[in-house]
Amino acid sequence: MSKGSSHRVVMIVGDGSNPFEMGVATELFGLRRPELQRPWYDFALAAPGGQARMHLGFFTLTDVAGLEAVDTADTVIVPNRPDPHTPADPEIIAAIQRADARGARLMSFCTGAFTLAQAGVLDHRRATTHWRWADEFTARYPRVQLEPDVLFVEDGTVFTAAGSAAALDLSLQVIQRDHGAEIANKVSRRLVFTGHREGGQQQFVERPLPEIPDASLAPVLEWARRHLDQPLTVTGLAARASTSAATLHRRFRAELGTTPLAWLTAERVTLARRLIERGEHGLDRIAARAGLGTGANLRLQLRRHTGLSPSEYRKRFGPAA
Repeated sequence: MSKGSSHRVVMIVGDGSNPFEMGVATELFGLRRPELQRPWYDFALAAPGGQARMHLGFFTLTDVAGLEAVDTADTVIVPNRPDPHTPADPEIIAAIQRADARGARLMSFCTGAFTLAQAGVLDHRRATTHWRWADEFTARYPRVQLEPDVLFVEDGTVFTAAGSAAALDLSLQVIQRDHGAEIANKVSRRLVFTGHREGGQQQFVERPLPEIPDASLAPVLEWARRHLDQPLTVTGLAARASTSAATLHRRFRAELGTTPLAWLTAERVTLARRLIERGEHGLDRIAARAGLGTGANLRLQLRRHTGLSPSEYRKRFGPAA
């Protein structure tokens, strides 16, 4: 999405929807952000008949747009389903199908994947949903390639997030795709939210608590972010955390759902993206500053993480974009 464009995001709210997911979408896509000095999203809520009774009757949302608003949306966020056994409103399903047919981006939070699956737009696609409902989802929608252990999944124009908190991660991922890593980082900081987790990280499912809880990884992560241009090894990070390499691996898996090396690579790619966005030139120079070694490796990792070459990324998100 170019810096001068207006991208319309519409979130559908149905009877029984959770307020939290609606709040996430409103916060990430709806609030004005003048500090970014660029056009932001054009955001609206929509419901059948312009109103919806929220989960457990906490309140009733009134005076919002009707479902006709979905027909002009570039991105459509579908309602979550606290009770996935109850079918979604047929009007909502029809609006989603129309949006998919014209190529709109579709997003679901938590059990919203059931709504997308009911609409048929997940058939033969990869998707995720909350781990608690994974078995039932697979049984009901066998044509969907469910990935039950990850935070979010992107398959073409369809994005699905696992649990409620993963809605933040997915929304920041979408902002990063639309506006670049630097803007996504600024939004994350305004939320006082750590840099969003990669989609391939594991969901936090129920596990027995250790007898002696591990200390947070936050200090060693922050130190590593300040030294990405230096040679960093798992052994070195483990020493920094005053633990063994095996224990560090276990703590990364438990706290972040990934490995130390995968985390380091993702952080380095993010730094490289931000340098490109700020106008830095020379692939080898950027690669060195980000700790990626060579321009060739930077090109490989950038394409792996974003689907874009460095020149394509610069054209889309650089200062002259």
